[in-house]
Amino acid sequence: MLVAGIKSRPEYKGLEIDPHARRHLFVLEGEGARALLERAGTDGGAFLAKAEILYLPGGSAGQNHVADLAALGADIVWTAAGLQTLLGRLSICLANATMGLRIYIAGKEGFIGQIIQVALDFGVDFNSLRTEHRGSLARRVQCVHCKGFTDNVTATPFVCSHCGLSLLVRDHYSRRLGAFQGVNIDAEAPGTAPEPEELFL
Repeated sequence: MLVAGIKSRPEYKGLEIDPHARRHLFVLEGEGARALLERAGTDGGAFLAKAEILYLPGGSAGQNHVADLAALGADIVWTAAGLQTLLGRLSICLANATMGLRIYIAGKEGFIGQIIQVALDFGVDFNSLRTEHRGSLARRVQCVHCKGFTDNVTATPFVCSHCGLSLLVRDHYSRRLGAFQGVNIDAEAPGTAPEPEELFL
């Protein structure tokens, strides 16, 4: 059902540590912690003395990496109680940021998209962000009909959590919205939507 080769499909090139950055801000979710943990030995880990870590547990396979991140010895390690709390803290960090800050984002695709949105709102250049997908392939989807967002979508089609339409999850990704697009699959013949197929586990 998906169209291959969609140019808007996000690319995640990994959390390559910038040796010239004056400050490092890591925004991590669930298994995204592993992206940093695996790079902690880079440059002898010296970059960690100039690093702030914002971590949202969850989205991982029953593992919580809070203790592992704390053991890295970063300048600041902060654990969020939920996504909105993390977004608030991120906004404060960016409002007080100075030149030379490098931002690294790792976690599920929906999480990465939402963090990028906040960074762009603060004028951060998209091409300067370093991202790595970790964890589930579940998608954040916007219904193009009611404009509502549904997180953690693993199948297509699925029922919109806002308007109840059966939506085909397209491979078209909106960077501005941080979400994939969902289109009514049975608009011409309501009730004829095919059975959901798990594609994004």
